Order: sequence, then C-alpha cells, then structure tokens
Amino acid sequence: MKYKLITTAIAVLLSAHANAQTKSNAWEGAYGQIGFIGYESYIPKSSNGTTTTAGGTTYPNTATANHANGPAANISIGYNFDIGSQYLLGVGAALYPGHSRSASSTLITNGSIIKTGTYDVSNIFSFSIIPGYAIDKDRLIYAKVGYAGSTINANSPGNYPQQSNRVNGTVYGLGYKQSITESIYAFGEGNYAVNRSKPVTVLTDSGSTVTSTADATGYDFILGIGYRF
Repeated sequence: MKYKLITTAIAVLLSAHANAQTKSNAWEGAYGQIGFIGYESYIPKSSNGTTTTAGGTTYPNTATANHANGPAANISIGYNFDIGSQYLLGVGAALYPGHSRSASSTLITNGSIIKTGTYDVSNIFSFSIIPGYAIDKDRLIYAKVGYAGSTINANSPGNYPQQSNRVNGTVYGLGYKQSITESIYAFGEGNYAVNRSKPVTVLTDSGSTVTSTADATGYDFILGIGYRF
C-alpha cells in the first residue's frame, strides 16, 4: 500500500512541475532525493510482561533487547510551498527499503527461565510536515514532524515461530540542503522516531502465552543527493 501511495505522489509532483510558474524561492516546488550513506539504531522495549503456561499458571516476565545498529538508506519525495520571507512549508514521504541488521533479545520468566532470540526492523516509512528556511538560493535548513511506521520481526527457534508486529508513532527531524547545480543538491538529515505503546501476544511452541506492552525508539543520520524540479 505504501509503495502505491509513493508512486501516486511522484505522479502528482511531476504534474505540478509541468504546470509550475516562475518561482520566487529557488527551493519552492517538487523534489526527490536518495539517501545512500547513513547509520541507524533501533531498540524495542517491553513492560508489564506475563507468561501463562498451558496449564494456566501465570508468571511475570522481563524482556530485553540490544540495539539494532547498522547502515541506512532511504528514498524521499516532497513538495515545498513558498509562504513568504524565505520561509517554506513542505510535505514529504520517505521509505527505508529492506531490513535492519538483526539484534539479540532475551526473555526471562519467573526470574530464572531464559529464552533468547533475534529481531530486525523492516518496512520503515514516514509522512511529514516540513517547515524550512531558505538561507539563500543555494542553502536550505528544515525541520520535520510526522507519522512513522515500521514492522518488528522477532524470531526464537525452538521457542516460538517468527512474529511480525506493525508499530507506529511520531518522527522528528532536522536537515540541511546545499545546491550543487541549479537542480541537483546534497543533503544531510537526522531523524528520531518514538513508537506508541502496543499490546503484544506471542504463543510459544510449548503452548504458553506471552503478553507484554511494547514500544520502541530509533534514530538515523542520512547523507544523499536530491533533485529539485
């Protein structure tokens, strides 16, 4: 669904470019960009966990995980509206293809029963409002705030099959763009996402039911190249 939305947005942006009038601000209008050098870190958190055995006995549990750190890349599109006095207000969408690197996780039940597994993150996307300030025709600084979503994929062979859970929350960001030519620019930005808490239930291979309230945070730094239409 998100790929279809981004494809539709690209068509709208190209149409806007075809009908664009002379710009009073060089950063006004449609753009597309690729972030190809980056670093990301993500960590899920769990609270209020319980494990209920097949026999009906319930024990408290504690789940922990290491940071999933690794390289990051994304593709983004957007449109900046000139609102006067060198200020702009933009809308944008970003997609991070592929999966993050895997990281380890641990579940401790009743203080002594330890189960280990791994997780990764995929299908990361965001839709943002992007206020900006054109320092001049070659330099732009901007902020971002918007909606972000992703999928957490957890796996523990011998304990439970792979579980995938959709999570969503809010993303915040800051960035800078520098013209290379009239249309091509370089950019750098940092983003921080906070996912909302969500109840999660897992059925283990032994028939136990593990429940908890999960949330997560993540951040990334991206450098790349863009084109303004």
